[in-house]
Amino acid sequence: MPYPLPRRARHALVRRLTESRRLRGSGKVLMGHHNTNYILPLGIGLAFLLGTVPFARGKLRVPLGAVEVVPRIWPREADVLRVVSRHLREVPRCLADFGDSSLHAYRRGRALSDENPDGDVDEDLMRLFAEFFVRTARVPVAELPPRPDGWPDDGDSEGFLHWLIDFTETRVHQANRERFGSLFDDVMIPKGAMAAFERSHTGLTSRPFRLLHTDVHRANVVMRDGRLVVIDWELAIYGDPLHELATHLVRMGYGKQERDRMTGLWVEAMQRAGYGELTAGLDDDLPVYVAFEYAQSVFPDVMRAALGLPEQPDDEQFREAGRRICVAIGLAREPLQLMDVPDLDCTVKALRKWHDRNVAARTLDGAPG
Repeated sequence: MPYPLPRRARHALVRRLTESRRLRGSGKVLMGHHNTNYILPLGIGLAFLLGTVPFARGKLRVPLGAVEVVPRIWPREADVLRVVSRHLREVPRCLADFGDSSLHAYRRGRALSDENPDGDVDEDLMRLFAEFFVRTARVPVAELPPRPDGWPDDGDSEGFLHWLIDFTETRVHQANRERFGSLFDDVMIPKGAMAAFERSHTGLTSRPFRLLHTDVHRANVVMRDGRLVVIDWELAIYGDPLHELATHLVRMGYGKQERDRMTGLWVEAMQRAGYGELTAGLDDDLPVYVAFEYAQSVFPDVMRAALGLPEQPDDEQFREAGRRICVAIGLAREPLQLMDVPDLDCTVKALRKWHDRNVAARTLDGAPG
């Protein structure tokens, strides 16, 4: 049983002990796009306070002050995990929520991104993914945290897609134009690109909404003893299941045959589980969600490439960042109907100009140049 201290005192003690272990540097550190993750041995005392097994390890997740590029309709991952870990028992539960950070159970195993960073995925693993998506679809909607005001009604697939498009345009593109607008312009991403995408994608089939993880890729999958554990639920939302499938197909880096096979297995698994209504209109609508994934990704990919440059980049670092941008724009070219796309030399030139301006602005503001 947890240590019989008053709840508030126990919470404060757990936080103090967790922070002490982090500062001691006794575990490894894993960097993600959204969090810094500290893998910490809990020790007997902290494990006892948390009501978990002695000598367990935990994962302290500390959000990064990163540019907002993806929707988070539930600000506290702990609220999502409270529901998910009841129904998907393998998902690590949140042991303590500190508000500005959280401590989670840690699942031993090897990340798929370490075992198979970019190679082919065999059918057995695809079947495990299909089973995972079915199990996620079974999570009772009534138990999920409240959705934001104005969230699309259940089954309003077109409204859901247009909410995602509007988020990309207003919160990712327009919200960052002051800092990155000149770079977007120089790499030939027009201001009205997402509006044009929205106008050309209407008439989606209605499908019941479900809980979606939305970020099932190799780095968020832990393999152990032939079993699959999907971690990091901070980007979970409630919406059209085809969006979940599309993000998985794109972010896993599947080849054409793998995509087709994964899609077929997903459909088979959903229909076998009695969720055939989730597959309605797939042939027409799945390509729309895949196109959206490429369209929305171009903005964070451009910004991350620019922000990833060191203070004094060399030629190769500029070219590597330029190559990443060229790939992103190439994938977004058809979805965003881009008439012209820059070559690598033009992209590197644009990055150099943006970087010089950014360093100059920080110097004028009194920050180190």
